[in-house]
Amino acid sequence: MDTFEFIQIRRFILKLGKMLHKYGSPSFRLEAYLSEIATYLGVHSSFVSTPTSLSMVLWSDRHEEEYTHVARMQPGELDMNALSFTDELAVKLLAGEISLQQADDELNIIDASPSPYGKIPSGIAFSLATSAFAMLMGAGWQEIFWSGVLGAMVYLWTLWAEHSKRVYLMLEPVASFSVGLAVCAISYYLSYSLNVWLIILSSLIILVPGLSLTIGLAELSSRNLVSGTARIMDAVMQLFKLYFGAFLGITIGYFLFGKQELEAAETLPFWINWLGVLMLSIGLVAIFKTRMKHVPFAILATFIAYGASFFASTYLDNGMGAFVGAFALGVYANAFSRLANAPSSIVAMHGLIVLVPGSKTYIGLNSLISGQQFIKADHIGQETFIILMSLVAGLIFANVVMPTRKAL
Repeated sequence: MDTFEFIQIRRFILKLGKMLHKYGSPSFRLEAYLSEIATYLGVHSSFVSTPTSLSMVLWSDRHEEEYTHVARMQPGELDMNALSFTDELAVKLLAGEISLQQADDELNIIDASPSPYGKIPSGIAFSLATSAFAMLMGAGWQEIFWSGVLGAMVYLWTLWAEHSKRVYLMLEPVASFSVGLAVCAISYYLSYSLNVWLIILSSLIILVPGLSLTIGLAELSSRNLVSGTARIMDAVMQLFKLYFGAFLGITIGYFLFGKQELEAAETLPFWINWLGVLMLSIGLVAIFKTRMKHVPFAILATFIAYGASFFASTYLDNGMGAFVGAFALGVYANAFSRLANAPSSIVAMHGLIVLVPGSKTYIGLNSLISGQQFIKADHIGQETFIILMSLVAGLIFANVVMPTRKAL
């Protein structure tokens, strides 16, 4: 291998790794995928990925050429559209359909491409997802409506964070503070029977790091100890910042508008839960920037995860329904990967959202600090732990029954 060829290969792998990290790929999947690409391209490699860094070493057979790179990275955010196009590009390269130079140029185009969904559809998606979560939490119609309204306000904060580093660093506490203050004002001026804390949780659910906790535990189970520990601690700090902002907003809101007692929401028909799953799955399409051709499979993944978990919970105790849901989702996602020749995470992430216990972690934190339970939830800490373990175990078992074709 001559020097020029080695430079082309390492330039492509470096750019590919940074892009996949940017699109929120878990560390164990990212490292395995890059190792496969490097092997196909004829170089030896070693990769170490964490939520905030990417390190790689590449060398030729006899070490005539060697390259080491360490980069400080920002934590990635899920972008299924770019992830799909990037994977397709790698497939074309390995099949010999395009050259390394063409692949390198295509990566630049993919990285610069905007979201397939504009700002208005994305804002509507936030409202849909937050209202849907309120439905799944058993909220009444008023809570469902105001959760959607305040979810749109949270989206405005995320837009601002994209253009302001100060807002980006303070996004969680600022967004939760504004939601807490706003819901107190709404309860005082427009309605006197709102479950304030339930609306706050539903409005902030997109920012609650339940998925990060699950991915972190999955990384720990795969012996990616540094990355898993870092991701879990980052998720815990995000949760603390969200709760503190909401707690501060509620405190000031109670001071300005008076304290309202928690009210039990009206009981809604059972079919509302399935409507909530549908709304949530549609909202996640824009939030995760899912490619249009993958949308039906992503929506189906949400129903498979929720349906399997729900029906299993009627027969299994102690949160083991989450294990069945994760197992069914993992088998489906890996089958999708084989049939569509696409990363399984494109559909798996949608289904995991309805299974991850981020909301239960938030509820447990509120119960610990304030002594109040805004929904009926006994043994919340134990249940949260069991659900997290069940999710990881379910995905591991699914990989045994239906191995995935791709590392991503």
